[in-house]
Formats: sequence, C-alpha cells, structure tokens
Amino acid sequence: MNEPSDIIGWHDYSDSFGGKKITTINPVVQSGSTVLFENYEDMLAAQTDEYSGVTYGTGGLTTQKAFEEALCRLENGHTTKAFPSGVSAIINTLMAFTQSGDEILLCDNVYGPTARFCYTVLAKYGVKISSLASDIGSEIEAQITDKTKLIFLESPGSNTFEIQDIRAITKIASERNIITVIDNTWATPLHLKPLDLGVDVVIHSATKYICGYSDLLMGVATVNKKYATTFDVFYHSLENYTNPHDCYLALRGLRTLEVRLKAHEKSAYEIARWLEGHPPVDKVLHPGLPSHPQHDLWKRDFTGAAGLFAFTFKRDYSVEQIGAFVNSLQMFGLGFSWGGFKSLITAGKFKRGGEWSHGGKHLIRLNIGLENANDLKADLVSAFQRL
Repeated sequence: MNEPSDIIGWHDYSDSFGGKKITTINPVVQSGSTVLFENYEDMLAAQTDEYSGVTYGTGGLTTQKAFEEALCRLENGHTTKAFPSGVSAIINTLMAFTQSGDEILLCDNVYGPTARFCYTVLAKYGVKISSLASDIGSEIEAQITDKTKLIFLESPGSNTFEIQDIRAITKIASERNIITVIDNTWATPLHLKPLDLGVDVVIHSATKYICGYSDLLMGVATVNKKYATTFDVFYHSLENYTNPHDCYLALRGLRTLEVRLKAHEKSAYEIARWLEGHPPVDKVLHPGLPSHPQHDLWKRDFTGAAGLFAFTFKRDYSVEQIGAFVNSLQMFGLGFSWGGFKSLITAGKFKRGGEWSHGGKHLIRLNIGLENANDLKADLVSAFQRL
C-alpha cells in the first residue's frame, strides 16, 4: 500500500494579499472558462497543439488536476482523467479504444449500464459484443478472435460478486495486443492495483467509496503509459468537463478513504459472518469469506475487502415476502449506489450465462455503512421476523 502522503497529494496552494503569502492545505476551487496566456507566443503554440498547458476550462483546471494527480499516484498509473459520472468514464474508455469491426469481450457480471451501452449503442455502430463467464480465467483464450480489441472486466461484480483471474487474462491479452479494462470500484485503489497486474485501464465510480458521502457523481479512468496518448487525444476531443466543486469533494474523500474503508470492511465482515450462521440465510456472497468460490483468487490479488456484499435465503420467497422484509428495515436505506456512509439495501434477481443466478432466488445486497454493526444486525433480526 502506498504511504499516506501518496493518498493526501498535498501541495503548497498559495496566493498573496496585503503583501503576505496565503497558504492553504487544500487547493482552491478554480472555476472558469477562459484561461489567460502569459504571452502571444503561448497562444500561438496552443493553436498548433504545441502547448503543454491548459488552454480552456474544459481541459480541467487546478482543482481537477490536483484530484487526478493524487489518484494517478495511488493507482501507479501514467495519466488519470475525471468524468461527470462513472458511466461516462466507462463510455469514453470504450469509445476511445474501439471502432466498427472490433470485438469487445464483456464479463456478464458487469455493471448494468455498462452492458446496456455495449449492447444498445456500440453494437449499433458495428462493434461486436461477446459475453464472458463472470469467473473466467485462462479459458478466455478460446473466445479470443482476430477481431477482439478489448476485454472488459469487473472483479468482483457488484451484484453477484464473482471474481476473474486478472493475472491469467492480462497475460493472454498482452501477448495478443488486446486492451484490458477493469471496473475496480469495489476494491478501490487501496485493495487492488490492477495496473500492477497487467491491466491497461482502470475505471472507478468515484461517486462511491472515493467520495464516500453520496453527494456527488463522478467517474475516473487511469491509463498506463502504452495507451495514455490515445486516451488523452480522445478525452480532449470530446471536451469532457468535470465540475471543480465535485473534484474538490472527491479529493477530500480520497484523503480519508483508507480510514473509512477500514470501518466499512470491519463491519461488513462482522455482519457477513453473522449472517452465515443465521437460520434463514443460505449463502453469503462475500469474496473475503472462505466460503466464496473464488476466495483463493481474492487472497492472491486483493489486500482487503469493501463493505458491499450479498446473501440469499434458503427459501425462495415471493416478491411480496421480500418486500415485507425490506420495507420493515429502519437502519438500511432502500436505494441504488453504494460506498457511502449510509447503509443501503437492494433486492433483485440476476442472470449469469443465460441462467438465473442462485436458482432464481432474490439476492439481498447490503452496503454496510458507518453505523454501529450491532444496530444493523438488530435491524436485520427484526426484518427476518417479517418473512
């Protein structure tokens, strides 16, 4: 793990007033459209793409650059770019590296909007989308064709929590010059460093753990040296813009990420282990538990766990019964997203490989926040009585 100073990303943010220097710990929230050049020569250079500085507000100003630089160091990457949402980071990455006639191999446990964009938009423009098993490893070699341009992973998936063998996949992909991309939102840069495992592009929904307070929307993509130029050109061609106030909040969240993540992890482990011994519960889907099918892979590649996991019941309860269980909860909010301080719950059914996951039973997904774990368990006990 990087030293705390790498997470903080502190700089001397200073100005002056009344002849005295004003220095703050945090960067200013710099907002603007026009960027003034120091001289005419710089302006001319900017018009011929020979200028290394920022030429307009859409290029990202001080606040955005400070956040991107801190995250890039944490990822061991070459360049990091912020986007208005996690989905935006995913869409821009896929568009930057593919074109008509290419094939994308897509793990079938990816975030729903990722799959939707691939199958409804990219496919319309001539990009072939082929599905991969959620727990795939070296057997991916049999699915690669001469058209395969990019492999998209999510390990673990944020609903059904399967893990892919990242090392095996990147080894095969690099030998064939195929780009690998991973959604690493669950693990964060603290618990998994995909670039060190051979992945080319790492994506996060900063909305979740990086921010940590459920009060902004943001995505980030970090790219290795090999593909940085291609990504930068595409990024600036679309003139993506991320609100500087959100960048300020995300940088603040990044500085407390390690502290918060330890609390999420500790409570989630406590509740997950408790659920494993609870009579109504069948399976607990948490990669950090020995009962998880890919637990050995998790131990090999990850240094810790997040606060998000799921479980199934022994009985196949009806929608009405699941509704009674969920609606009776007082501590858990009923809402999408995760990674924030508030505990949340969702319930749904998912298909993997064309078949219903876990026999078509409802998966109860818990985002364990920063509340007291005993209070959360008591809330669940009360809700179990409604079944």
